[in-house]
Amino acid sequence: MPPEPQTASFKDQLANNVPPPLSPASGRKSNSSHNLAILLSLCLGLFLVDAAISFIDDSLILVFGLHVFSVIRELTSVLAFFMTVGVYVLMGLTPMVPKRLFLPIPLFALASLLAVFPLVIYCYGQLQQVAVGISVCQVILGLALLRWAQGRLKFSWPLVPENRFEGRGFSWVNLSISVLATILVLIPAVLIYLLLCTTLAVNHFSQGFMALHPGGFSVEVRKYVRNDGKMIELFPMAHVADTAFYQQISQTFPSNSIILMEGVTDNQNLLTNKLSYKRMAKSLGLSEQKVEFTPIRGEWVRADVDVDEFTPDTLEILNLITLVHSQGLKPEIIQKLLQYSPSPEVETRLLDDLVWKRNRHLLGEIQSNLLLTDNIMVPWGVAHMPGIAKEIQKLGFHLDESREYMVIRFGSSGNQSKVVKP
Repeated sequence: MPPEPQTASFKDQLANNVPPPLSPASGRKSNSSHNLAILLSLCLGLFLVDAAISFIDDSLILVFGLHVFSVIRELTSVLAFFMTVGVYVLMGLTPMVPKRLFLPIPLFALASLLAVFPLVIYCYGQLQQVAVGISVCQVILGLALLRWAQGRLKFSWPLVPENRFEGRGFSWVNLSISVLATILVLIPAVLIYLLLCTTLAVNHFSQGFMALHPGGFSVEVRKYVRNDGKMIELFPMAHVADTAFYQQISQTFPSNSIILMEGVTDNQNLLTNKLSYKRMAKSLGLSEQKVEFTPIRGEWVRADVDVDEFTPDTLEILNLITLVHSQGLKPEIIQKLLQYSPSPEVETRLLDDLVWKRNRHLLGEIQSNLLLTDNIMVPWGVAHMPGIAKEIQKLGFHLDESREYMVIRFGSSGNQSKVVKP
């Protein structure tokens, strides 16, 4: 009977320099590590490329006003964003991804996005300098992560070596912790931050005339007096609000006062559609100012401009807005919006027409009516209040008293006022 063939022992294989056969599990892990190394190297590489292009583009815009790489930057930014989101999801699915190495990438993307809000509020004029600073931080972070991944700063492929990956391909514990951290920590923190930024923006841009509280929106009515006994009261108004707010404001005007009413006229029918807040008020369970705000004492005087004083750019924008408001986003209206090409100065002209030009006209009405009465009431929109307050103080008026009114309450009805002495 012939002898059975002998299988070489592990020791013999080592002696003959023959590597032992890989188990199927080892082969799968090796393939997973290789694929993961390629994917994460692409993510890190795209993060570095986006950082470099952003830095060059921001620097050229800041120094020379050139937008040479803007299109390329938009493309790389979109790709980097989706890659960053994908890697964040991948970190939750598998513990093989080194979180210390790749968690800084989505956190940086989120932090740079959230940082825009307070910067727009307080540093709008320096946004380009801030953008350069963010790009520099991205470059530094990308190079630091590359050095951490490879042990030294070098650009060899893959950027993330395979020996960086350890652990199982999937873990329920890892997934559960990631989901809970996102739902219970990250999302609530972002929402609270956005609410805080909204509160800061409302207070900053209205210079305290409007405030956002957990209970709703409030406005601050301010009374200004002059040494000769003249008095001006500024009432920040809203197109839609609680009925109680309009009723309470309407009852505060003295009988010997002149009320300078807001309301742009259109005597030449230059606006193709009329703007109404009825639908908004109904959907929010609120009331319209023009319906509920009816002062029972004092003399009404129209103190606003006519739309024929607006520039053609402003009229074109207003007609587009009223068209969308009255008919909705129909295909032909969307086509008109896409075809609209504003002039470079449209933002400045729009702000001047809607705020500053009307403020100048109102200030003239205030000065002329001060000759007729000692009490001037100005129930105008919140956006006008900071500029008007500044101008009447130049006329010798000083703040004497403030009263707070709730404009919109969240989840409750009623209205109360609070008097505050300066």
